[in-house]
Amino acid sequence: MFWSRKSVKSDNAKATAVSGSAQPTDGGASGPRLITTNKGLVAHNLGKSFKKRPVLKDVSVSVQRGEAVGLLGPNGAGKTTSFYIITGLIAADRGTISLDGRDITMMPMYQRARMGIGYLPQEASIFRGMTVEQNIMAVLEVVEDDRIKREQSLEDLLAEFAIEHLRRTPALALSGGERRRCEIARALAAHPNFVLLDEPL
Repeated sequence: MFWSRKSVKSDNAKATAVSGSAQPTDGGASGPRLITTNKGLVAHNLGKSFKKRPVLKDVSVSVQRGEAVGLLGPNGAGKTTSFYIITGLIAADRGTISLDGRDITMMPMYQRARMGIGYLPQEASIFRGMTVEQNIMAVLEVVEDDRIKREQSLEDLLAEFAIEHLRRTPALALSGGERRRCEIARALAAHPNFVLLDEPL
């Protein structure tokens, strides 16, 4: 998923958006036309406090399909908290979140995931007792009923992230980079429309 900036603002975190995107074109020699008629994922004026200490203030971001947005800020600025709120891990004290024009502010995390919002946390999230292919297949078995399609998706993801040779390697034996590639592949196995990556590299 490639995101490019629409708007990112944070008075508290002083977040900055970095754009690296595919822009809509008219087709032909300039490339395929990117459809952006939907309203995308929008967070508006998010705010959060812990024990009366504000950690987020008026954070807003708008992302269309096909765009890449980077949220920048120092440690403690509230980047991870913003992701937690958008994915539904924690509730905002104020502000709204919408997906394609539908208000999802009060929806639990699992419903947001079913609607296409994926999340890769900063901390390790791999299933340590499984191999690489078992980690990815665990997600595919939830989202894809057809066995042949599951196996094809597994092969595609292993190839895309160059981890075919690690397919039967226990998760605990992976290096940091190998583990991260496995985690990203597993996140994409759910076929999300939007993926929030918290320090993916």
